[in-house]
Amino acid sequence: MKIVDINNFSTKRDVETGTEEQRQAVLNILSTVKKEGDQAVRAYTEKFDGVHIENLAVTPEEIQAALSEVSEEVRQALEEAANNIRTFHEKQARQSWMQTSPTGTLLGQIIRPLKRVGIYVPGGRAAYPSSVLMNALPAKVAGVQEIVMVTPPDKQGRIDPGVLTAAYIAGVTEIYKVGGAQAVAALTYGTETIQPVDKIVGPGNIYVALAKREVFGMVDIDMVAGPSEIVVLADEQANPTYIAADLLSQAEHDPMASAVLVTTSQALAEEVQLEVAKQVAELPRREIAEASIRDYGAICVVESLAEGIKTVNELAPEHLELMIEDPFQYVGQIENAGAIFLGEYSSEPVGDYFAGPNHVLPTNGTARFSSPLNVDDFIKKSSLISYSRTDLLQNGPKIIALAESEGLTAHARAIEFRLKKERG
Repeated sequence: MKIVDINNFSTKRDVETGTEEQRQAVLNILSTVKKEGDQAVRAYTEKFDGVHIENLAVTPEEIQAALSEVSEEVRQALEEAANNIRTFHEKQARQSWMQTSPTGTLLGQIIRPLKRVGIYVPGGRAAYPSSVLMNALPAKVAGVQEIVMVTPPDKQGRIDPGVLTAAYIAGVTEIYKVGGAQAVAALTYGTETIQPVDKIVGPGNIYVALAKREVFGMVDIDMVAGPSEIVVLADEQANPTYIAADLLSQAEHDPMASAVLVTTSQALAEEVQLEVAKQVAELPRREIAEASIRDYGAICVVESLAEGIKTVNELAPEHLELMIEDPFQYVGQIENAGAIFLGEYSSEPVGDYFAGPNHVLPTNGTARFSSPLNVDDFIKKSSLISYSRTDLLQNGPKIIALAESEGLTAHARAIEFRLKKERG
């Protein structure tokens, strides 16, 4: 892992736009699924996943079989994690509201859940039951009635038992054996088997990301997520073993994942550098982690904690660990981060799996303006206006003046007619 000059380093990766060839491939898949429905979905699944799926829907029997395959320890952990996630997100729930003025005008906001949401769960390199919980449970708390999961099958046409168990625990209502851009197309346009949804959430590979970008507007999406990233801000008292382990916990996700240490201590920087080299050699996913720390990892030594905080805010990381003395003293200065982990016991995997806050987080610097997946992502709001006669008579001339200043005569006349009638 390199020790670099912070002035010459950035975690930004041009990974979300893809190549023109990839975009054209995605556009072709979207168009074909829109026209041919299930037939196209099956053909693309056979082409990309190497298996023919006749019945795209996961059956109740398959779910029951999965429940019996998962160990009691894992199932209990998933259930406890689900309870923690549900409890955390219940605190985000909003209510409709109305208020009346003394003059009789009523204003308010009606909050309703989305009716039907699709969640994408990646397959391929690994299975992610935790992603099922993090995407489905906020929707469930919001009151979404139809939660549709899509995920690519393995070569035998099966879905990972842990993923199916998590879907069962989270209350997913429909599950389909389809992944990639073709899954995004099916959720957007609908097929003979899969009905269209209002919103698509969940991470995927570059083809999934590009497909979500293309269909945005026909459906809503959560975000176009890039590879995972972590920044650790540490001082001289931090534990180099812990830091190395936490950096590698993200590096093992993807060759393009980014793991960065920002520290005030040159000695700690060198210790972490050695510890990363030692720990990565013992990882089953060594090749992935090595590529990540080689190409997108870095250790940056800064002169002061203030400079370190400034650096962190500029990087706007997905995950930020504050491995410093009294992190609560400085947390208020952190402006840009998807999730902030305070102290040496708050290892990033605690948040990934179990604590309760959502692990679907803004990546690639987008924490400057966006937030973790939350209950608000699964609701819609309607404004409510019941204007009183008193207020119309009082404010009508002001409304007319504003309309006329914009050259919108019909707007002005809509008010003038009412004022003329009411005033006789």
